[in-house]
Amino acid sequence: ERDAGNHTLLTDFVLSGLSSRPELQHLLFFTICFVYSMTLFGNLLICMVTVHPTLHVPMYFFLRILSFLDISTASVVVPKMLVNLLSEDRSISYSGCVTQLYCVVFLAATEWYLLAAMAYDRYVAVCSPLRYAAIMNTRVCLSLVLLSCCSGNVVSVVQTAWVFTLSFCGPRRINYFFCDIPPLIMLSCTDTSLYEKQIISATVLVILTPFCLILLSYACIISSILKLSSAESRHKTFSTCSSHLTVVTLYCASGTLIYLQPKSSNSQDTKKILALIYTTVIPTLNPLIYSLKNKEVREVLIRVI
Repeated sequence: ERDAGNHTLLTDFVLSGLSSRPELQHLLFFTICFVYSMTLFGNLLICMVTVHPTLHVPMYFFLRILSFLDISTASVVVPKMLVNLLSEDRSISYSGCVTQLYCVVFLAATEWYLLAAMAYDRYVAVCSPLRYAAIMNTRVCLSLVLLSCCSGNVVSVVQTAWVFTLSFCGPRRINYFFCDIPPLIMLSCTDTSLYEKQIISATVLVILTPFCLILLSYACIISSILKLSSAESRHKTFSTCSSHLTVVTLYCASGTLIYLQPKSSNSQDTKKILALIYTTVIPTLNPLIYSLKNKEVREVLIRVI
């Protein structure tokens, strides 16, 4: 740190971590280490299985990208968190904090747009099965993924640049387990009201808009399956839709509660738990919900094993 007038220019930050209670550090370490291992194992398994020739359809292509994003999200946050749980030095460099924030926002925004693309893919498959191959061709699938990544990059560049134009007057301690927008703007000594309004707009654009599109797609899907004569087919599709919507709703709820009120008086411990859900827990659930419940994936997995 060095002084410049009345402000302090920070060269690093200190992450407080999940808990300040020493007796919980080892328990948290082994628990999160186990969850992270399951995230890597489950998602790497999906990445490998979905390249099988019998699974060369758009749905599994999107699932493979989703698994890659989940691995990346967890890997940006969890390793540093695990090190901090066993170390007294919990500092992170200024450039490291910038990089971590950019990656977290980029991956989260890209995943939301990808989930919307996946919901559209399911809508076309159920509501227009005869035209599915023509509508969801390779070019369209690649374009949707590329558009998701580009949109996520634009959102992340804007958010990261804006956060780090704020003046941080100290203390340098971030009451969080990774560099995220709400705890960082809490350290700012300048007026952040304009930025808070911008965060709300970004949350609506990145989280709530894709969520509404996903709900609309599944509403159309449910409307179509109600017309099916087979009770077994209706039950199977309802089960799949409800599983997907449960995870998406959990993801949406945790994100909006954190970002819609970035400087709210809500307990930081509550925000830490919500952040832990979308960076660590949901990446573990996605392989189970989207892939391993699928009969075709299970059959290929058994064959590969």
